[in-house]
Amino acid sequence: MAQAITDYTAFFDSAKQAVKELEQLKQKQELLEEDEKKLEKTLLTKQRAVADTISSTLKQRTEEISKSYDGEIEKLQDQLKKVRAKREKAKNQGVKERIEEDTATLVKENQDLSARMKTLFSANHVPGYCRNGYYYALYFTKGIKEAGQLLLTLLICFLAVPCGIYFLLPERKSLYLIFIYVAAILLFGGLYVVIGNRTKLRYMDVLKEGRTIRDKIRSNQKSMKTIAKTIRRDKNESAYNLEKFDDEIARLTQDMDQVEKKKKDALNTFETVTKTILSDEIAGNHKEELDEMQTKLEETTENLKSVRHLIKETALSMTDSYEVYVGKEFMTQERLDALDQIIKNKAASNISEAIVVYKSGDYENGIARLAQENPPAPQEPAPPDEL
Repeated sequence: MAQAITDYTAFFDSAKQAVKELEQLKQKQELLEEDEKKLEKTLLTKQRAVADTISSTLKQRTEEISKSYDGEIEKLQDQLKKVRAKREKAKNQGVKERIEEDTATLVKENQDLSARMKTLFSANHVPGYCRNGYYYALYFTKGIKEAGQLLLTLLICFLAVPCGIYFLLPERKSLYLIFIYVAAILLFGGLYVVIGNRTKLRYMDVLKEGRTIRDKIRSNQKSMKTIAKTIRRDKNESAYNLEKFDDEIARLTQDMDQVEKKKKDALNTFETVTKTILSDEIAGNHKEELDEMQTKLEETTENLKSVRHLIKETALSMTDSYEVYVGKEFMTQERLDALDQIIKNKAASNISEAIVVYKSGDYENGIARLAQENPPAPQEPAPPDEL
């Protein structure tokens, strides 16, 4: 409950002291708030650093485990690749030998037919080029392959060559093209007729027999291709003695499966057990420092709470004890000094009057006037100095 003020000097001194204490508490609050922010930031940074260390360490350990097992798996894969390559090589060799064995009769027959044809042509003095397949394609055409050779020859002789010569000429005229075609027909056609007359007319029986021999050789070649194709498609590999390679492949495959299983188990163990142990170890290495930082932060927070409580209590006490008399706007050191000075200098007899004088702006003039009306007593002269 508010009481009448009898000693204004003591009132204002007490009020100014309360304002000073409140300002000091607010300054302390600001410092504590800054310390709290710094400590929170430092603690958070440290916690993140520890978490990053744990994360990077766990990632590194996981990669190391995987790398170790992957290295072993890669070695086994290389061995498996080499064994499979050897097996394939052995199989190809076996297939080759089997083909050679199954086609040996036909190969021998073709060799005999070729020798027979050579002897036949030599005995009848037939030119050697007549035994050539290209000759038979031109003069005794048979089958798609020889028909293609004949067509290609015609295109080259009567299309490509004439057109090529024509386009190389510096001046192109239709008449030149006609002359070129006539020349090509005479040259290539004449050459064809001459060779035909010199060979077909003179050695027709021998050439026909040669045709028969070539057909037989071609038939045997087709048979050999069919045999080779059948052997290559045969899924039965028992004839190639590949068991040792299959056993080695099976062993290496089993070893790879075991290493894969061990890798999976190791990663699972790391994930379920080792990971927790490592995390606890790393966290334990920094626990003392983090606990110390946490304790300091908690102490600062508690001090801040206490200061805030004191500020609230002080502010409420100031309201009850001083603001009810002077008002909130005059609760500053400067204005309290001014009101105190106004009353001391008789410019006002109470606080309400002092506030009116302060707000009017005339309190300084009033103080000066009172000083003139009550001049200070003259000072006695100082005693003379003793000799």
